Amino acid sequence: MKKTFYKGGAFTACASPMILLSAMLASQTVSAHGYLEVPPSRALLCQKGLNTNCGGAQYEPQSVGETFKGFPAGTGGAPLQGPFDGKIPSGGHSLFSALDAQSATRWHLTEIKDRNIDFQWRYTAVHPATKHEYFITRNGWNPNESLKRATFESTPFCTIDGGNQKPVSGDKHNCTIPSDKSGQHVILAIWTVGDTDAAFYNPTDVNIIAEAELPGGWSSVGGIAPSAQLLIGDKVKARAFSANGVSPDYDVEITIATAEEGSPNNWAFKLAEKINATHTLIRAGIRDESGNIEPVRGNNSLYAQKESGVTRYEVQLDMKEDAAARMSVASQQAEYVLEKGLAKVGFGMISNRKMNVEATLFDENNKPVGTTSAQVDSGSTTLTLDVRSNPGKHTLTLVGTTLDGRTTRQDTQPTNMTGEGAGVEHDFVFPEGLSEYTAGTKVLQPKTNEVFECKPFPESGYCKQYNPNANGFEPGVGAHWHTAWNKL
Repeated sequence: MKKTFYKGGAFTACASPMILLSAMLASQTVSAHGYLEVPPSRALLCQKGLNTNCGGAQYEPQSVGETFKGFPAGTGGAPLQGPFDGKIPSGGHSLFSALDAQSATRWHLTEIKDRNIDFQWRYTAVHPATKHEYFITRNGWNPNESLKRATFESTPFCTIDGGNQKPVSGDKHNCTIPSDKSGQHVILAIWTVGDTDAAFYNPTDVNIIAEAELPGGWSSVGGIAPSAQLLIGDKVKARAFSANGVSPDYDVEITIATAEEGSPNNWAFKLAEKINATHTLIRAGIRDESGNIEPVRGNNSLYAQKESGVTRYEVQLDMKEDAAARMSVASQQAEYVLEKGLAKVGFGMISNRKMNVEATLFDENNKPVGTTSAQVDSGSTTLTLDVRSNPGKHTLTLVGTTLDGRTTRQDTQPTNMTGEGAGVEHDFVFPEGLSEYTAGTKVLQPKTNEVFECKPFPESGYCKQYNPNANGFEPGVGAHWHTAWNKL
């Protein structure tokens, strides 16, 4: 598969040496592909269905995160190296950009119960490896911020020399996760390819619950990550678990009493202090050189004595709705004109909070005909949807969720489309809804802007056979598309 690194405007503001190397990269055919299989990468869990709303990653986890080698040097591209900050999981490819989203609850966490771990890759098109490296997020990292170089420790905790030889699927890389790492972390696994300028960057989201007995008989049982700004009346609860399930005798809860206490570092400190004041067999804080464990205003580790029976902790936030949050459509045109069924629908919105927003335009049959999403600041913002539809009454729906996830607001406005329609209706934009394709299903092929209908049984079975690396039945594009589809 030919890969073009950082399409679009990513190069326009860069110095000419970077442009030259980027052009060289774009001309290369990089057929090396693979993914971290154990523990599973973020993209692999998309394919398995444990992660959702993953974009193209669910179809080809083996292609995710492919970009310049050289992490953690630079800020992406030659003469600097590695992926761009904020785009490390996707490698800067728009098809996989959904993986760049980052929050404390966005991705499924794989439990790590043993610090002595065997990392394992699956290679679908193998090339020589110069090395495999494993980086981990720093203590005190913010799981609600996009992944950047500064999010990770500056050096890998494990490096495997590849000897510029072709690696074998299933080979194990035996590594040890540092003893001071516990709770939620991201491990960045990097396969550096030997005969191209590329590397594969695979994040895996983990919850490290491995016991590591420390001096004084303490074992690591979790952590307190200051992940969100809290409001007065919000509650934070550290829930204790034993090998047999919940252990409520060791639960600890605090209530935010002042705006100052709601600061992430402050409530983490307050919770750690209360744990230490409540229990003698549990400690929260950071260990110093003498083995003392004291709370800090930031990320705190949790430790337990064996006689407590506690094996892990979970920190839960009980957040009230932000009743003052507001968001609405502020302005739109009286009508939008379609040309050959296509239009750009721009509108203004306003909010008084930073939000993740999604706008969707529905036709009169309540079928989505255009959508866009963005993170917006408080104040006024203009959004634009690329629409393919027919004239008639439409509905614009705007949904916004505050960045802390506590509050969702929605506004719905009628919208009128005029002009020239798209003609043939369709059920899906290919390859969306692939598993639902049956005889008679109509899909829009965005590569050609044409509509295709799945043929009757038995040819209809071919309509679901799609792989980006072997797309023979892709409508209008694949070598054998006529077997499965009729163009309308």
